[in-house]
Amino acid sequence: MPKVAVIGAGTMGHGIAELFAMAGYEVALVDVADEYLKRALQNIEWSLKKLAEKGQLKEDPSAVLSRIRPVVGDVCSAVVGVELMVEAVVEDIEVKKRVFAEADRCAPPEAILATNTSSLPITEIAEAVKPERKTKVVGMHFFNPPVLMPLVEVIKGQYTSDETVKKVAEYAQKLGKQTVVVNRDVPGFIVNRILARVNEAACWMVARGEATIQEVDSALIYKAGLPMGAFILMDYTGIDVICFIGDAMLKRGFKSHPCPLILEKCQQKKYGVKSGEGFYKYPAPGKFQWPEVPKSAGDRIDIVYILAPAINEAAYLLREGIATREDIDKAVRLGLNWPKGPLEYADEIGIDTIVKTLEEWRQKTGFEEYEPDPLLKEMAAKGKLGKKTGEGFYTYVKAEEKKLETLIVRYEPGIAWIILNRPERLNAINPKMIEELWKVLDEIEQMDYDKVRVVIITGAGRAFSAGADVTSFMGATPITIFKISRKLQMLFERIELLDRPVICGLNGYTLGGGLELAMSCDFRIAAETAELGQPEINLGFIPGAGGTQRLPRLIGRDRAKELIFTGDRIPAREAERLGLVNKVVPPDKLEQELRAFANKLAEKPPLALAMAKYAINFGIEVPIWAATLLEATQFGILFSTEDVIEGVSSFLQKKKPQFKGR
Repeated sequence: MPKVAVIGAGTMGHGIAELFAMAGYEVALVDVADEYLKRALQNIEWSLKKLAEKGQLKEDPSAVLSRIRPVVGDVCSAVVGVELMVEAVVEDIEVKKRVFAEADRCAPPEAILATNTSSLPITEIAEAVKPERKTKVVGMHFFNPPVLMPLVEVIKGQYTSDETVKKVAEYAQKLGKQTVVVNRDVPGFIVNRILARVNEAACWMVARGEATIQEVDSALIYKAGLPMGAFILMDYTGIDVICFIGDAMLKRGFKSHPCPLILEKCQQKKYGVKSGEGFYKYPAPGKFQWPEVPKSAGDRIDIVYILAPAINEAAYLLREGIATREDIDKAVRLGLNWPKGPLEYADEIGIDTIVKTLEEWRQKTGFEEYEPDPLLKEMAAKGKLGKKTGEGFYTYVKAEEKKLETLIVRYEPGIAWIILNRPERLNAINPKMIEELWKVLDEIEQMDYDKVRVVIITGAGRAFSAGADVTSFMGATPITIFKISRKLQMLFERIELLDRPVICGLNGYTLGGGLELAMSCDFRIAAETAELGQPEINLGFIPGAGGTQRLPRLIGRDRAKELIFTGDRIPAREAERLGLVNKVVPPDKLEQELRAFANKLAEKPPLALAMAKYAINFGIEVPIWAATLLEATQFGILFSTEDVIEGVSSFLQKKKPQFKGR
């Protein structure tokens, strides 16, 4: 039976020992006192029983536990005959060096000596062993809890051989883990460097009074899709740990200006969950409870400001050859449970937007770490801006664009943009635009979900649409006007019936028929400069494309009457307050917000989105018994799709689902 030794039986050590024992290794688990080892074995036994209950353990828990041999204090006897040692003692360079010196003295010459450090340099630790062993000293950084977290960072020190890296990656794979390789021994490796930038950006925004803790965490959770906000995660990890790792990285060359709010918490010994209070308060020391963080709290926060410094760090790691782009993104997805890696976020946001945001950070703070990385500047200069240009850190199917008489239609990966393009007439709707919109919607519905999953409708120039082009209807008979009205109503019903989500980007005037078009969309995101209204009453008629029906359904009968009877325009913020628009953003952020929201929806199962849209849109118009019957029917139909199998299996395997729309 192959043998390994794990030195340190704390949170990480006992989890690593459990993993090796589950993989069939005989494990010597070392700690300084018998009581620590007894507690570790109890924790391992509890964990194994839980895994067995879930059907995730191939043998009896007692059989696995029998392969773990507790050893009190004696590193030398523990490493005799082992092929691998994993050190998981306290993050103290001198303590680690002593462990490595002793292991080097007693372990077989071919044995690999690995450290689970999260912040200390592998090269410094390797100085404790004899010259002939230095090539076999390596970082093997597990994530907490080791049994559940799928990632291991394999870190090369100055002396580590490629063969050692390869063997350690093979060990990790036998444990069921995925690996990334850190080619150079930089402080914090991949994950902690990127996490540090997010924590710093979040904390400095609060320290400068630009946002509250809840606002930042809300934006990270609900807008960026991260599993925890920065402050919740720091509390959960332990703010003392954050301070320790940050200090260790800073001393070894990591460019950083520690945020005073984090330092204050450490000085006050308000470490988070473990002490009962950190950035949030908890019921009792050691008892985690989700803080109250409303979704609406993060509405005004531009998530790019928090992510840009992390993306800058990722660009540095890539440019310096410290890790590949795939490994950088993989490390963050698996190590931090982000839905996307930082370079993937960069391509979605736009490299030019990232550079601009970093320049604003640099100007505000004067901190050199916010200077845009040369790689980002070079990409921006060459027009490699990400998804919108077809190439960024990754390559994409280049956007296809065609110009019709009244529309511009652009196809990006997963998104169709329909741009109303009569800016000289404030994108007023005329018969030709109605005809072209209908044809484009038909074209989109015939497309596979692989090409288009979400539709965005917005306007060119300073208007979304100022309404119907009255001049094109002058002289028409009442019957002709009736037919035009019905044609518009049917077009907007067509949008409501489209089998994929439709988002309207209200970039300016959204009046009359323009507002009626917007109300037929599933979502409305408005620039702060947008004005909305139904001004038809001022011309002697009433809304004729669904306005008298959709507006009351969105904002209530009395407020709808007020807007229609007065013909008044309202600003975007008032429309948001009334529930007429979902979100209001600065004008220069509108395209970015539209694309980000569309990309988020595009990751969801398209058939389920279509069914949900139909259930809501149709169900609200019929008695509840008919609506719930419709819901049950669609719920049942979805269980025949491949996407449901993908979603359930991905959930069980803790991986990101890849929905196909089948």
